[in-house]
Amino acid sequence: MGLISEVLLLPFAPARGSAWAIRQVLREAERIYYDPATIRAELARLEERLEAGEITEEEFDRQEDELLDRLETATRTGAGTGNGAAPQ
Repeated sequence: MGLISEVLLLPFAPARGSAWAIRQVLREAERIYYDPATIRAELARLEERLEAGEITEEEFDRQEDELLDRLETATRTGAGTGNGAAPQ
């Protein structure tokens, strides 16, 4: 069955390869998105924007809450640490 199924599925090989590549890109994007160092850097930039008057206190609070939620998710799941865990 292995050889026959490979021959029959050969026309779908480019699609399977594309799906694999897309999964790899998504996995890396998630790793970066939930990386605690990235989140902390974004928090620092957010605070700089507030101090520079580029954003309001309300906008700062909203964005800070989002970043802290991401950091909590990253800490809870071990995401971004290179151990292969992905957030659920």
